[in-house]
Amino acid sequence: MRTTTFDFSPLFRSSVGFDRLLGALEAASRIETIDNWPPYDIVKTGDDDYRITMAVAGFSQDELSITQEQNMLLVSGQKENDQGGEYLHRGIAGRSFQRRFELADHVKVTGANLADGLLTVDLKREVPEEMKPRLIEIKSDLALPGNDTKQIEGDKVAA
Repeated sequence: MRTTTFDFSPLFRSSVGFDRLLGALEAASRIETIDNWPPYDIVKTGDDDYRITMAVAGFSQDELSITQEQNMLLVSGQKENDQGGEYLHRGIAGRSFQRRFELADHVKVTGANLADGLLTVDLKREVPEEMKPRLIEIKSDLALPGNDTKQIEGDKVAA
């Protein structure tokens, strides 16, 4: 059992808009993983590309489903009932499963493939154009609108 917890309160005091991220970190530190089945890998394949590979030996394409809702990816498998006789030993896992993955903002599933007992799910982060960094032009005081300074000239008096 994990007994170490992190105090994120200093980060809440010095950051703005990261409430959801810090909340996810707190939630992840409280969750204990009891079942590690099916095993999986997460690989970063590019700057904004990721791949999840799960070992789902014995499952057919019809017995697997992948669902994405907002920032959650759910991969589940429901094994059809085997009526092939009485097992003397069953070493190949065929139980149903649900595996959840928390996705960052703007991460979308781009494809999925099942080959050789491995389910591969490709993901891509696509940040909308309006959220990408942009260069802001800095103007001088002379170029500001409404800055028409009027100068009053007086009569020149010769001494």
